[in-house]
Amino acid sequence: MPTPAKGPRLGGGAAHERLMLANLSAALFEHKRITTTVTKAKRLKPYAERLVTFAKRGDLASRRRVLGLISNKGIVHELFTDIAQAVENRNGGYTRITKIGNRKGDNAPMAVIELVLEPVSAKQAVVAEATSAAQRDADKKDAAKTAPVAATEVVETEVVETEEAPEAEVVETEASATEEAPAAEEAAEKSEKDAK
Repeated sequence: MPTPAKGPRLGGGAAHERLMLANLSAALFEHKRITTTVTKAKRLKPYAERLVTFAKRGDLASRRRVLGLISNKGIVHELFTDIAQAVENRNGGYTRITKIGNRKGDNAPMAVIELVLEPVSAKQAVVAEATSAAQRDADKKDAAKTAPVAATEVVETEVVETEEAPEAEVVETEASATEEAPAAEEAAEKSEKDAK
């Protein structure tokens, strides 16, 4: 938790500030958004986000720790079930402060502090999915390069040999046929001469 500022603490003592922040955070968890002064909202932000982090842990020790600060069991139950589940994939930034102008009576700067319960933006989800897909493809390529390369070369050489073998046989049979044809003609001529 951040170190408290020196001097007056939100118009009272340290104990009053702790109670005020506990009440503001209870109201924030109950209503999901509250309107308060900018100073109180800035002080509430780290306090509430720490409680949400405890709720995301979800164990008994965290629940008891939060119950020591917020005495309403119904609000603590809602924090640990609904809110913690809604911000499960978010790594911080559970609250948002929006300035809304000054208050009419005393001209105090006002702000709305609200819980960010929307899922992580679609763009970030798409980027995460794309990086995981790229990683899977890279893993597949690495696996394909190591094992199947040797098998692919063997298959290609076998195919090349089987394709070349018939051509070689055809060439040999043609060559032997051309060699045998003159020999056969010469043999036929010799037999004709002998017969005469």
